[in-house]
Amino acid sequence: METPKEPARPLRAAVLLAIGSELTAGETRDTNSGELARSLADVGVDVAWMSALPDRLGTVTATLGDALVQADLVVTTGGLGPTPDDLTREAIADVCGERPTVDPELERWLRHLFERRGLPFAEMNLKQAWLIPSATAIPNDRGTAPGWLVERPDGRVLVALPGPPSEMRPMWQAWVLPRLRQRGLGRERVTRTYRLAGIGESAVAARLGERLLRAENPIVATYARADAVDVRISAAAGAGRSAAALFDEAAAAVLAAVGEHVWGYDDDTWPAVLGRELGTRGWTVALVEVGTAGSSARLLSEASWLTSARTIGAGEPGSGGALTHLAERARQEADASIGLAVRAIETGEDTHVEVAAVGPWGASESSQTAFLGGAEGRRRAALAAAALLDSILREGAPG
Repeated sequence: METPKEPARPLRAAVLLAIGSELTAGETRDTNSGELARSLADVGVDVAWMSALPDRLGTVTATLGDALVQADLVVTTGGLGPTPDDLTREAIADVCGERPTVDPELERWLRHLFERRGLPFAEMNLKQAWLIPSATAIPNDRGTAPGWLVERPDGRVLVALPGPPSEMRPMWQAWVLPRLRQRGLGRERVTRTYRLAGIGESAVAARLGERLLRAENPIVATYARADAVDVRISAAAGAGRSAAALFDEAAAAVLAAVGEHVWGYDDDTWPAVLGRELGTRGWTVALVEVGTAGSSARLLSEASWLTSARTIGAGEPGSGGALTHLAERARQEADASIGLAVRAIETGEDTHVEVAAVGPWGASESSQTAFLGGAEGRRRAALAAAALLDSILREGAPG
């Protein structure tokens, strides 16, 4: 009688290892790990840690061993080339206690790649045709380095992918992910990011409080971005509760604390969010900015609704006077629905920011002191201009 097969180990925790001395020497930046981490988070896998490793066999082998103790899934990128310093295959074979041999099918495929391009085949390339008994080759349609998918006896999985993103990405998306999903990848998860304006990260953290920010599930985290302060909530099913129920509970607490500062969600940008509100009214905007070096125009550069943008240097003719007059003149000259004007004036170490908008509802103004001067103060002036326009539209300016 056949022994029943043990159910596959759920793959819920991962470690990502980027291998290559060019990474640890700072010559190349590791973009693969971030991309893989986002992909795994989307399917409910927690990344325990990620690391960049030099091309040293002992270091890679030891780190792989540690990773396979701590995670259900280990993904490596890099170190699959044909040269002696490409050591990922050797390290995996050492950890698994197996010996790599040339796979005849992979050898035929590899030799054919060189033949069809009329290139000589150096015997060192045979390394890229290696397999160990527990590995399945991952096809690489864009290079000469197949990947490996290794299934360990305890149900853990090790995936080795090449370093070039143009090869790694399609192999991961088209071949690896579908097979990992069949194995039981991740768990139910609900994630959302709230994008905030008009409040700093430390103030957001103070409002949310330690209890919310230190909770293990849902995870609530704050991030200071160039265009916003983000609050990300990630809830996973657990303790007999659905991910949606846990998320809703955390979201209610977050919105109660900082909801008035939320202007967008997830991948929203200022041009997109403002464009949705303006689009429903069929409105356009003319922009004039003083002393900002064009920071507002750069922030809104993607916007089709921005009909004109003019920058005036501080002290130039037309830079003084009431800001509402500048906004109204910009509106009339461009025949736009709204005139938006922003002025930045350095005051010691900080920047005084004034914003005015004139449109069908009348005129609106705001002023504030932005932290820091120079380019940072000017960047914050642009955000203040976008935030004023957003608040006007959200408060129901008539369309």
